Amino acid sequence: TSNPDLASLFECPVCFDYALPPIMQCQSGHIVCQTCRQKLRMCPTCRGELGNIRNLAMEKVASTVMFPCKYSNNGCQNTLLHTEKTEHEETCEFRPYCCPCPGASCKWQGSLEQVMPHLLQIHKSITTLQGEDIVFLATDINLPGAVDWVMMQSCFGHNFMLVLEKQEKIDGLQLFYAIVQLIGTRKQAENFAYRLELNGHRRRLTWEATPRSIHDGIQSAILSSDCLVFDTNIAQLFADHGNLGINVTISVCER
Repeated sequence: TSNPDLASLFECPVCFDYALPPIMQCQSGHIVCQTCRQKLRMCPTCRGELGNIRNLAMEKVASTVMFPCKYSNNGCQNTLLHTEKTEHEETCEFRPYCCPCPGASCKWQGSLEQVMPHLLQIHKSITTLQGEDIVFLATDINLPGAVDWVMMQSCFGHNFMLVLEKQEKIDGLQLFYAIVQLIGTRKQAENFAYRLELNGHRRRLTWEATPRSIHDGIQSAILSSDCLVFDTNIAQLFADHGNLGINVTISVCER
């Protein structure tokens, strides 16, 4: 049932998000969402005691109601069953974009249109190179510990972020992960391909893939090694006085 009035009956009085199954109630029947329930000692509506009483009738009704996406104010028009809602919202195109810079230091969020102004204003140290074929130079790759190198590449009317991340594993092994992400949507990212190439000393190491959208970020790709991965021994084969040049080529996919 796609009825906004019915969905509004499930609004949590604290955060105004929806209270979805399992739905807990106070002794007077007032409901509160699971997230807020964990922080409360008394009912926010009647100040009565919050027990562990489930409202099975509301849960049954909830299974028939179509709820709006939490990003409906951003433009998402999807309505979903409560069983589909969380999964949709994790990948919703209208979800705010996070800062694409690696590491967790920058907590900025905003719309896609605001990402480049944010990078230019706050992360001024990032160099941007023009053209579809560039060299990403990572300097001092022998620095100890975990290190990130970041560069922007501008071509085909889009901006791409190149990331080289060095991680130190538990056994002391150091691994490098190189990947390209598009400052754009998943759909836009599918229009492009990127190639990373280490070249030198009569050796070549190449990786080709579709760039990630910054909506997805790069951490899941790094965790699954869905990028160019090499260890310090391989890095030394291609490095020149502690600096590593990675040839980056962006191309448009033929439809």
